[in-house]
Amino acid sequence: MEFPLEMHKASIIKKLELKPIDERLRAIKVAGNNTFMLSSRDVFLDMLTDSGTNATSNRQLAAMLTADEAYSGSESFFRLEAVLQKVFRKKFFLPAHQGRACEHILSRVLIKPGDIVPTNYHFTTTRAHIRLQGGDFLELFIDEAMKINSNHPFKGNIDIDKLKQAFKDHKGKIPFVRLEAGTNLIGGQPLSLENIRQTAELCRGHGVPLMMDASLLQDNLYFIKTREEAYKDKSILEICNEIADMIDIIYFSARKFGAARGGGICLSDERLAGQIRELIPLFEGFITYGGMSSMELEAIAVGAEETMDFDNISQGPRFIKFMVDELVKAGVPVVTPAGGLGVHLDARSFLPHVRPQEFQAASLASALYIISGIRGMERGTMAEDRNPDGAEHIANLELVRLAMPRRVFTISHLKFAIDRIIWLWQNKELIGGLKWHSEPKMLRFFFGELDTVSDWQERLVEKFEKEGYNTL
Repeated sequence: MEFPLEMHKASIIKKLELKPIDERLRAIKVAGNNTFMLSSRDVFLDMLTDSGTNATSNRQLAAMLTADEAYSGSESFFRLEAVLQKVFRKKFFLPAHQGRACEHILSRVLIKPGDIVPTNYHFTTTRAHIRLQGGDFLELFIDEAMKINSNHPFKGNIDIDKLKQAFKDHKGKIPFVRLEAGTNLIGGQPLSLENIRQTAELCRGHGVPLMMDASLLQDNLYFIKTREEAYKDKSILEICNEIADMIDIIYFSARKFGAARGGGICLSDERLAGQIRELIPLFEGFITYGGMSSMELEAIAVGAEETMDFDNISQGPRFIKFMVDELVKAGVPVVTPAGGLGVHLDARSFLPHVRPQEFQAASLASALYIISGIRGMERGTMAEDRNPDGAEHIANLELVRLAMPRRVFTISHLKFAIDRIIWLWQNKELIGGLKWHSEPKMLRFFFGELDTVSDWQERLVEKFEKEGYNTL
């Protein structure tokens, strides 16, 4: 039998509970068919996100006990700063309480009305912050990025020819180019180091800064080492340093990168650092804690060091590949090749009988929770903004993300998930659509509530119980 091997052992555990299916049905209805609105106590396997849900290591826990809780000039800050300077090789580190806080401040400083930000793919909060400042984004993904089934190793690459054209079409209106490593909304797909290099050279030629969202960088580092021939013998730190040397501004959510809770901005431009520094105390906290506790500063420092360990970062991608491979064998439509972050079910192919305007991904996420207790995340039309004319903006991809928090799940958990997903695939015709009950104007996937368009959930439960699954 072939399966990925955990390179850690459990020291502290949390008890799980799998509620009966009738309770799960009731819970998802109360949540408005939005998995974000489920209570944690009603969830068996929480695959909503890897943000802030990663396991804490023994070294992180030990470091947290050494925290210096000074308001100003904390030694914990200086320890974190030193680690990040080693990893990202930037002169300045400016802390913030999480990644979207970094996006908020960077957008305030760099974006003006009419600006255009080229990117390999957008992220929901990034897009919102850019638009709040009067700018907009331009997605320059390669054609392969939109193919659900592919063997392209770096579907997250930015299209260099399209970027060249963007510099011509939007001359003087591009404040920076943004790369996301790897791309969250198209299946955690990575970008190659060669693509980063070409992008950096093009940006330098036009005098435009290159920015990277490094929140998911650890998975991207793994893929560069294992998929890019020129870097197979390089250490993770060497690869990270080489990337960092090409990037002008790096920001990250430590809820992902570093497996703790916080974030920050790293750069070497003294003038720009000064502009950002003025906003940190206004929106985040003093410049040596940025809205984080000193215990979290210590945990991020150790987490960033551990991210440079190949054994540490390999489990997520390997677990994801194991699950993807098993689902592919069963004919379940998933994004390939297996990327980082999580397993991504292709709801559009899973539920072709459900209209796109009836939220295929949200419907699939709701159905999966009912028959398994697994909480995934809708990454499709529900996460989009409406068109200016008020019509639904149908997403490029309609995905259900099953995130893989680092060092949290076991192979038996994955096998349970695989079994339930296959059962759902075999009974997919029972799943129906959803319609708005309560629709927020912005970032509606967080708080929006949906109703079913029929009694399909009750019929799904009936079939599930009839086949003898009612105890699980």
